[in-house]
Amino acid sequence: MDAKEEVRARLNIEDVIGEYVVLKRAGRNFKGLSPFSGEKTPSFVVSPEKQIWHDFSSGKGGDVFSFIMEVEGLTFREALENLARKAGVELAAYENKNAKEMARQKQRLYEINEASAHFFQYHLVKNHEALEYVFKKRGFSREVATEFRIGYAPNSQNGLVNYLSKKGYSRNELKLAGVVNRFGGDLFKDRVMIPLMDSTGRVIGFTGRILKDDPKAPKYLNTPQTLLYDKSRHVFGLSQAKDSIRKSDFAVVVEGNLDVVSAHQAGTREVVATAGTAMTEQHLKALNRFSGNIKLSFDSDKAGLAATERAIDISDKVGVEITIISLPEGFKDPDELIQHDKNMWIDAIDRSEPVIDWVLGQYAKQHDVTTVQGKRDFTSAGLKLVKKITDSVVREHYMKFLSEKTGASFDALNQKLETLDNPQRLEPKKAIKSNVKDFKVDQDRKSEQRVLAALIMSIPSRKMLEGMKQDTFSIAEHQKLAEYLRDNQNDNFDTIPEKLQEIDTCVKIIQTAADEIYREMSEQDRQKEAEILLRQMVIKQKERKKENLQMELKEAEAAGDEEITLKLLGQINQITKEINYAKR
Repeated sequence: MDAKEEVRARLNIEDVIGEYVVLKRAGRNFKGLSPFSGEKTPSFVVSPEKQIWHDFSSGKGGDVFSFIMEVEGLTFREALENLARKAGVELAAYENKNAKEMARQKQRLYEINEASAHFFQYHLVKNHEALEYVFKKRGFSREVATEFRIGYAPNSQNGLVNYLSKKGYSRNELKLAGVVNRFGGDLFKDRVMIPLMDSTGRVIGFTGRILKDDPKAPKYLNTPQTLLYDKSRHVFGLSQAKDSIRKSDFAVVVEGNLDVVSAHQAGTREVVATAGTAMTEQHLKALNRFSGNIKLSFDSDKAGLAATERAIDISDKVGVEITIISLPEGFKDPDELIQHDKNMWIDAIDRSEPVIDWVLGQYAKQHDVTTVQGKRDFTSAGLKLVKKITDSVVREHYMKFLSEKTGASFDALNQKLETLDNPQRLEPKKAIKSNVKDFKVDQDRKSEQRVLAALIMSIPSRKMLEGMKQDTFSIAEHQKLAEYLRDNQNDNFDTIPEKLQEIDTCVKIIQTAADEIYREMSEQDRQKEAEILLRQMVIKQKERKKENLQMELKEAEAAGDEEITLKLLGQINQITKEINYAKR
């Protein structure tokens, strides 16, 4: 019997579904109100005999696994893990040795995060300043503070590390969980703590808001990327919001975690955040499991506009509809508006406008369309957006808007649009004769960039840089970045560190490569890729160095210089040994 069948055999489908739906016996079956629609007459049926469920109001149905996938918005693997915990089935027993070890390690990290959340909650009630901040300054109720499990990290000497160590967790496990700094001490100190939870409510990391503002310290500090927490995938507040999102058929995405908490307290429980990172395709896919209608409440500044433009591109891939929430003038974020008047926040959500209308409105504010230059720049920006629209009627609507706004004719705009759709080809530059040295430099750059991209995405892999030689990377910028990654193994690269500002272009290129190549990979695969690439790069460099030494050896032998010949032979033998060792 495989793991799936073992879990199915141990669980009664009516008991599992009964945790989500009030079921009443109806003959051989059970009936209840659909969790997927707002029906008033029960049409949701569970058959214990057949081990299936069917929702007549929505037409959905399946087994216990499909129900959990649907109601929790999980993949099959996640649903299997969820139900295995309920059934007391150890999935590792059905997997290979590596999978068993990975499962064991993940379970330990879940335990560490759960214990840490308890620790922070305990210390919240012990600290007067933290209580003042949470309940008076932020105005949170005890109910919402409990729901989001808000806590406080004491400003003590490694209080959390000592607490977890006494529970039997090793220093390495604490490092893998992301709760310690690079010196092995508490990562979070004197901060209000907001647990980061997965869609099922398990704690996978933390956000810490500094209690006393300090210009030398970041206002918010997040858990670095771990086996459990991936900022490019995590949607804050989803476990608390998913039922409301499904019932309301829309999700509101804000920028800050505490904005989410305030919004839930105000009664708008469809609100989530992608705090600490730009919206990704994975974020939208996670939300699309519950609703395809996404309302964004981002800042209307340059960064907010760029984030919205990116969201338009990825929304097409995922197949969701995006609208924009605009806050009234004078309010910088949802929390501030809610503190002033929660009804104004609810009204702002109701008045969300189509994303293209909002973006074109922002373009219009940036350019003076009464001038020739302004018209040119505005239409260029607007048409780049319009050309992405596939529906001809919708495209014509926005072409009309651009025409009315600038006074340009349809013919002129269509002509300009055609040049954007089919840009003139630039005259190719004359080929420059390359040589072997140039080719090798390009190959080195590509291989080193790929290695560094893997190391940026995979925090645990950075330990491989320990003991790195001064010339491991042939390009100076790459060597500097590698040294930073070695010395700052927990840095999650939310922003480019000050020490790397002088090579920020290089870092941005590698960050882009990291996002494109490794975003979809599991952490385990990233680590494996980083190890292989780094070993291949080192071997290739050593082999190239050996080739150079052999060329020098031929020259020394031709010149009859025995002293140099013997020296080079020794170096070649040594590097041959290093190559053979690296290939093991």
